[in-house]
Amino acid sequence: MHELNIATEILRAVNSEAARANLLRVDEIGLRIGALSGVDPDALRFALEASTIDTPLAGVRVDIECLPVRATCRACQGTIEVTDYMFICPHCGSGDLVVTQGEELQLARITGQDQA
Repeated sequence: MHELNIATEILRAVNSEAARANLLRVDEIGLRIGALSGVDPDALRFALEASTIDTPLAGVRVDIECLPVRATCRACQGTIEVTDYMFICPHCGSGDLVVTQGEELQLARITGQDQA
């Protein structure tokens, strides 16, 4: 389950960013996960929850935005949303596509209580 390793790295980044921003408490972590990232959102959520037990991040909300696959056709320059892993341009029939979205695994935001 590589999601546990990913969760560990995410939490390391969250702790680092929270310290840099002088947050007393982290309330929510926002993630963006692309359909081609190879990451199972449910497994990652579970790994994050399990990894925060008995830590200052216990109970943190995890918001995951799942991103579809989007691509640009090199032949006709059309932009498409890839469904069912069919990497064929519906406009011109070309298979010469460049993926522009769907491979992401991003820590999009951290919200919390700062030291006001």
